[in-house]
Amino acid sequence: MRISLFKRESSFTWLGVAVYLALMILLCNLGFWQISRSTQKTQLLEQQQAAAQADAVDLNRQAPEDSEAVRYQKVSGFGLYDANHQFLVDNQVLNGKPGYFVLTPFLLDGGKQAVLVNRGWVALGKDRSVIPDIGIKLPVQHIVGRINHFPAVGIRLKGAEIPTDNWPATVQVVDSQVLSAKIGYELYDFQIELDAEQPEGYQRQWKITTIISPEKHIAYAVQWFGLALTLTVLFFWKSSRKSSEYTA
Repeated sequence: MRISLFKRESSFTWLGVAVYLALMILLCNLGFWQISRSTQKTQLLEQQQAAAQADAVDLNRQAPEDSEAVRYQKVSGFGLYDANHQFLVDNQVLNGKPGYFVLTPFLLDGGKQAVLVNRGWVALGKDRSVIPDIGIKLPVQHIVGRINHFPAVGIRLKGAEIPTDNWPATVQVVDSQVLSAKIGYELYDFQIELDAEQPEGYQRQWKITTIISPEKHIAYAVQWFGLALTLTVLFFWKSSRKSSEYTA
């Protein structure tokens, strides 16, 4: 197959065209996917900012029906920590060091459900068999924090949501229904990230921004589209000759 353009002729094979189109579709799709991710990250940041400025949710007065709708929103509640039934979320890394997130049930006054409060991060000791001391020294009747999903994991292995038999119980993946069955009362399907000013907490660095910014996703998209353009230029250049070369 030959095409004449600007005194040059390009000769293509069907196999070459097929490979070129396949690569172009792949590169363009990757570029549009990065643009989509940028839009999602922008919406997420806007959601975080709007939630931070919204009125705090009072868990003693209203139970959120949709945790996603109130994600990152401030929250407060009166009640009491259940210090005898705490959970350590394993494989949590902070500043390059392994450790746990400490999740403590908070029994709300007059409520039928409790909420898991993420009291922060504690380091893993030299001996994994030694559980860190996460006891509560002072009585806490009021908590303030923000609503968020439970800690995420990259790869979820089978049985990772099953906690150990001992207390505090260690768990890899937080499943509120599984943990509810273990402690004997209902839990909300979200956690409260304890405010940094609240007592009885550990290291708390609750992130406001995303790991990859919207701008970086746009930069990645430009790279993919740039590769698509480069591929096109090379494809036509390698396939083209001056018209005189064909007629000589």
